[in-house]
Amino acid sequence: MEITKGDIEQAVGLLKILVSTPSISRDESAAADKLQSYIERSAPFVGTVHRHLNNIWCVAPGYDASRPTILLDAHIDTVKPASAWTKSPFTPIIEGDCLYGLGSNDDGGSLVTMLHVFYKLCQTEQKYNLIFLASAEEEVSGKDGLESVLPMLPPISCAIIGEPTGMHPAIAEKGLMVLDCTAHGKSGHAARNEGVNAIYEALPDVEWFRTYSFPKVSPLLGAVKMSVTQINAGTQHNVVPDVCKYVVDVRSNECYSNKEIVEVVTANVKSEVKPRSLRLNSSSIEPEHPLVRRAVELGRKPFGSPTLSNQALINNVPCLKMGPGESSRSHTANEFIKLDEIKEGMEIYAQMLDGLIL
Repeated sequence: MEITKGDIEQAVGLLKILVSTPSISRDESAAADKLQSYIERSAPFVGTVHRHLNNIWCVAPGYDASRPTILLDAHIDTVKPASAWTKSPFTPIIEGDCLYGLGSNDDGGSLVTMLHVFYKLCQTEQKYNLIFLASAEEEVSGKDGLESVLPMLPPISCAIIGEPTGMHPAIAEKGLMVLDCTAHGKSGHAARNEGVNAIYEALPDVEWFRTYSFPKVSPLLGAVKMSVTQINAGTQHNVVPDVCKYVVDVRSNECYSNKEIVEVVTANVKSEVKPRSLRLNSSSIEPEHPLVRRAVELGRKPFGSPTLSNQALINNVPCLKMGPGESSRSHTANEFIKLDEIKEGMEIYAQMLDGLIL
């Protein structure tokens, strides 16, 4: 399957449109409108363009329920621009081989390359069904994004989640859980020897979070990481605080579910512990899966990713994370993607998927 100069120019043109259309998480409707219009105009052969809220998807023609189905997912939303931008975040600027703009690297590069390879594959015969999805609210793990669309799709056999990975396959990624913890004491006057200081009650627990090591360590993702990231207590300087609240960021590996981690935590700390959600577990795909094998055959190197993606929301389905650009540029000022990375991304996606047998 040949990727032409025209294919690349179309992908870059769409990326410019998306960068110039603000699509902050939960406010992606303008970008979704433009993407839907673009697909309907540029690829009538894909048939119906489906939409739910700000999620857009297409099913390749000739869907056959007896065949396996591959999902290609990339997200349409972005974070808010950092204050250190020296360029206009919503003005796509090409300087040399770099296209600057908010969302160019995360996740516009993956979105436009996946879409245009999807176009190419729609015009071929494959032994699988293919779905392209541009999802919303990924940056906030929102429930009106991919999670809301999955019940509307045909059963998925496996998925590629488009994220900037240098076109190397992330075959495992850490999960995320946020714990709201509360230590209780008894108020009193700070000048007298009275009360129970809730901050002091929290200190042994905070130290436990700092020093505890979960015994199972992943060869790809390393150890579970817990970090106390926020602490709040007290009303004024002369009152012994009766409540100390703190937040713990937990990054899980595939050896533990978030539920199992909570059970370990509550058995070891005195503080009240409430997880905000248990749904963003670590995920992985077998190294021998056909998608991974094909990537390795193309010289790509599997790795474990510390960052979360939509992969966490697709339960019991083999997924890998892979796309053009570099994760280190995501959420940074003067974000950019290289035009050569878009070209490489289209070529590698095409080579991975053309003729793949699941």
